Amino acid sequence: MADVTFEKVEKRFGEVYAVRGVDLAIRDREFVVLVGPSGCGKTTTLRMLAGLEDVTAGDIRIGGRSVTHLAPRDRDIAMVFQSYALYPHMTVEKNLSFSLRLRGVPKAEIDRRVQDVAKILGLGEHLQRKPRQLSGGQRQRVAVGAALCRQAGVLLFDEPLSNLDAKLRVHMRTELKRLHHSFKSTMIYVTHDQVEAMTMGDRIVLMNHGVICQVGTPLELYERPATRFVAGFIGSPPMNFFEARLVAADGGAAVELGGELRLPLPRPELAAQAGRPVVFGIRPEHIVLGEGARPGAVRVPAVVDEVEPLGHDAIVTARCGAGVFQVQSEHYAGVKRLDQVDAWFRMERAFVFDGENECAI
Repeated sequence: MADVTFEKVEKRFGEVYAVRGVDLAIRDREFVVLVGPSGCGKTTTLRMLAGLEDVTAGDIRIGGRSVTHLAPRDRDIAMVFQSYALYPHMTVEKNLSFSLRLRGVPKAEIDRRVQDVAKILGLGEHLQRKPRQLSGGQRQRVAVGAALCRQAGVLLFDEPLSNLDAKLRVHMRTELKRLHHSFKSTMIYVTHDQVEAMTMGDRIVLMNHGVICQVGTPLELYERPATRFVAGFIGSPPMNFFEARLVAADGGAAVELGGELRLPLPRPELAAQAGRPVVFGIRPEHIVLGEGARPGAVRVPAVVDEVEPLGHDAIVTARCGAGVFQVQSEHYAGVKRLDQVDAWFRMERAFVFDGENECAI
């Protein structure tokens, strides 16, 4: 079993907290992604698990065994770094087998593991090449292969795709998910890219300022964000936010934006909180441009500022009386800068957050 548990784990550099009070349980064979902005503590958390950073407080367990004070080599882990971390003077075969040779694994077993991993990663014909003779994607596969050859219980990935071009990153995301299904190891992956997190993880751990903001499946964080920060970080383009206040309207509740727009909410129970300052949020994909009423949607007159065609769809930046917002639209033919348009807000997909603590209401 290679389940991983963090219990009240902290890391301080002097008086500065890099990680504060992390409690997290990762199941055996689960693919978990730690995501968040730069400086949020995700890489420090991974490095504490790997034994590359000392733990200031708390306990880390792998398979029920405390590893907090164990050396990295005794933790049953393998790690893939942001840089390829390959030995330039060694062939691909030697790079793949290096850790096994250090551990005294029998040669027949080393050969078997190297051949198996090379076949899975498509490196069979490159085994006698050196890293300088490989492309960036091939070198990254060698780095992943070296970790897989270890057959460790836990595989750690520290932003392994950040040095690759956009097309290759998409390919490697798919390949890493496929490897997870094939090897059935516990995988913990660090990235700042929420698209990588959404497409790869069984669960996402979203961090900010050294603390965990929310843990859940990709759809849980997208559909039910716990805070404004989570809502704004998950989703591309990011969610639109407006300063607002709750008001009672027609026997129900509404949000009043900028003193000009009043949008009815499909949550009549919020009428009891009339006058409360809130933040109203709606995703660009839940706003529709065009003519005619939409069931459950509210019309907001707007003026187009910019149009960014993306092929199948477009990102339209528009402004209304309450401020500027973005729309992800499939039907943008003819829409151009300074056009007056009707933006239909799908209120059943909107969010309301507390104006002070920014927690979802």
